[in-house]
Amino acid sequence: MSTHPHAAASGKQEQLPRCEVSWFSALCDDDYEFLGQPDPRLLSSWEHCRDIVLAAESAGFDNILLPSGYALGIDTTAFAAAIATLVRRIRLLMAVRVGESWPPQLARQIATIDRILGGRLAVNIISSDLPGETLASAPRYRRTIEAMHILKTLLNGQPLDHQGEFWQLKVEPPRIATVSGRAPQLYFGGLSEDAREAAAEGADVYLMWPDRLEAVAATLDDLRARAAKRGRTLRFGYRVHVVVRETEAEARIAADRLLSHLDAAQGEAIRARSLDAQSAGVRRQAELREASAGDGYVEDNLWTGIGRARSGCGAAIVGDPDQVLAKLNAYRALGIEAFILSGYPHAAEADLFARHVLPKLEHGPLVERDTTAHPA
Repeated sequence: MSTHPHAAASGKQEQLPRCEVSWFSALCDDDYEFLGQPDPRLLSSWEHCRDIVLAAESAGFDNILLPSGYALGIDTTAFAAAIATLVRRIRLLMAVRVGESWPPQLARQIATIDRILGGRLAVNIISSDLPGETLASAPRYRRTIEAMHILKTLLNGQPLDHQGEFWQLKVEPPRIATVSGRAPQLYFGGLSEDAREAAAEGADVYLMWPDRLEAVAATLDDLRARAAKRGRTLRFGYRVHVVVRETEAEARIAADRLLSHLDAAQGEAIRARSLDAQSAGVRRQAELREASAGDGYVEDNLWTGIGRARSGCGAAIVGDPDQVLAKLNAYRALGIEAFILSGYPHAAEADLFARHVLPKLEHGPLVERDTTAHPA
């Protein structure tokens, strides 16, 4: 298993680089007390999702993912613009579905929201279809690469002359620029061969869903090599749920309680209606679940039960504060620099994590690296 160059063999926390710790605002109707049981109080709305963001900011999280889905919930870009006027410190990670967007207009929206936010915007690129249409994986990810190139060019303030497979554009950058004058960091995830190539080509931060530690290490090594072939480097993020309580026994009871109102047919129906139900990443989450022990744990403190009731990220770190911290630090030792965490219900679990674990982590925003050469 490879180790991060900054992490010594002892793995002590003080030897690990600072990490970004983000929470999740459930814009896509993904908030429950009991998984699979919709609760009108927890459905996505301006009020509910606003309150999650404001609570996360007060609790000390560095960033918050604003997810995006076509079929469920509320619009992410509109929500981001509104919540940007209310937050004072926290960053926003705004998910955008590039298959549904016209890149020059999206660049203008990104720049505008970044201005409202005071320069604290990052973007999660989703390689989506156009609603009502289906594009095969390879061309869909080629379109995503084009979109990332267009966005970076325009948001870096450069004129664009792009004659691609999907867009033929010759435009000047938008008059309004981001606060930094540069494109925000692009977070991007996907496990398929096409997705990995797209990440190596155009992403800044590669996001993973939960997996065994050895599989995480192998994926990071693979993405590093792919990026290096292009003269690039990637940073790495990890999207996972958490269930933290004062004792491991209490955490396991809380995890089991989440599934206490779910039957197998109901869970299968929830997973099947997701837009990404057939993706390589979702298949891997299913493989982990099938390989887990009878209690759903696939390795120490990594519980796959969440995936019985949702598509996408399907596992949680479950344990007492020290166990959760140790698990996060094990990922950090491999090279993970950003965590996107969530738990059910989101506001309550954010408070528990913020009280029990967050103060023990050296954390802060994942700011863009300074690549300027300085004289000795």
